[in-house]
Amino acid sequence: MILQTYTEPPIDNNNYLLIDEESKEAILIDCSAVDDRIKDALNEAGAKLKYILLTHGHFDHVAGIRPTNAKIVMHEKDVMILNQANMYLPMFGIPEITIPEIDIFIKDGDNLKIGNTDIKVIHTPGHTQGGVCYLIKDMLFSGDTIFRESVGRCDLEGGNFNQIVESIKTKIFTLPDDIKIYPGHGRETTVGWEKLHNQFM
Repeated sequence: MILQTYTEPPIDNNNYLLIDEESKEAILIDCSAVDDRIKDALNEAGAKLKYILLTHGHFDHVAGIRPTNAKIVMHEKDVMILNQANMYLPMFGIPEITIPEIDIFIKDGDNLKIGNTDIKVIHTPGHTQGGVCYLIKDMLFSGDTIFRESVGRCDLEGGNFNQIVESIKTKIFTLPDDIKIYPGHGRETTVGWEKLHNQFM
């Protein structure tokens, strides 16, 4: 499995491209900007983008979505937030977008696939009500639920601090300590490190 990270301004969002070398299927986790490097990586690998997996609906995680053959995937509880994206994009100098249609609504415990590899959906409300993490092998893509030694902000619409703490304790900290966490912003971490060092836990 090839993993490439693309960090996009102006809010330094992490977007993750995974390519299954055997099946030539690929997924993009969050899509903050139109990035030719992603297209180049797909072309170089001879891969086809199967899914755009959204961790949640905030504008900075969806601003790069354009018409595509890939299926766009998100939790239904974030549709309202997604539909508000153009209220915020101009504030950051980002052009307004055509709000994408969601092809697949997911819920806790759902499984998708990239090649023969499972993508497990873990619903982790707290940053938003539709926030999810994606567990793929030993990698957890956490969006804005948990960061290295921090958590996602909870003062925006749909946020709830007690809920995000509960999500992390019951959904993330129950995973093995060696699971790598790839957050929506900032550097990667592990479940074990966060159990010991996350100041909000």
